[in-house]
Amino acid sequence: MNEIIWFSMLIFCLISILACYRLFGKQGLYAWTVMCVILANIQVMKLISLFGMTATLGNILYGTSFLATDILSENHGKKDANLAVHIGFFMLLMMVVVMKFAILFIPNPHDMAHEALSKIFGLTPRVAGASFCAYASSQYHDVWMFHLLKDKTHDKHLWLRNNVSTMVSQAIDTGIFVGVAFYGMYPTNVLLSLFLSTYVIKWIVALGDTWCVYLARKWFREGKIRTEAEYIVR
Repeated sequence: MNEIIWFSMLIFCLISILACYRLFGKQGLYAWTVMCVILANIQVMKLISLFGMTATLGNILYGTSFLATDILSENHGKKDANLAVHIGFFMLLMMVVVMKFAILFIPNPHDMAHEALSKIFGLTPRVAGASFCAYASSQYHDVWMFHLLKDKTHDKHLWLRNNVSTMVSQAIDTGIFVGVAFYGMYPTNVLLSLFLSTYVIKWIVALGDTWCVYLARKWFREGKIRTEAEYIVR
């Protein structure tokens, strides 16, 4: 059942990010990026068995954050894509700090949520640092490589820059997070297994979102994406 649920969630998320873009323009992609970064860091706490491997949740949502920056890069430019990365990083930091404050409150004797919240949001500085480093490094690299390939291919081969930039960036993200968060805690073979299983799943997500970039570009060129001015007028 896990594989069926996983593919169903992937399809739902890909359709949802396109809906965000169609309905709200690039602001919808900014909002999607924030949601992905926050929820992926919550979902990653859950271990599952998937495709015969031990993996964490959060890979679909986190993978679609790269899709968001690729759409922004293609249709709106490098500055808008980097802005999404800035916003995502800042809101991730705010989430960690605010939830740290929430955990500090002494719970009421009748409280039922404190223990669960402490387990989910009580990240050690090492894990939190790994998450921040991996996110910033991989996302900025994704935007940089996307535009490098766009310049090299003279605006052709969208599938190439979408997949190559995302897959390389996902490898950077996975390597940094696994290395910083877990080095010294597990044997090398376990770290390698965790890296490979996580990256393979992210690779599937990256490969499956190519059609979304093409559709988003088609909508943008046909003038079907709303702009800030349209919302101001209404």
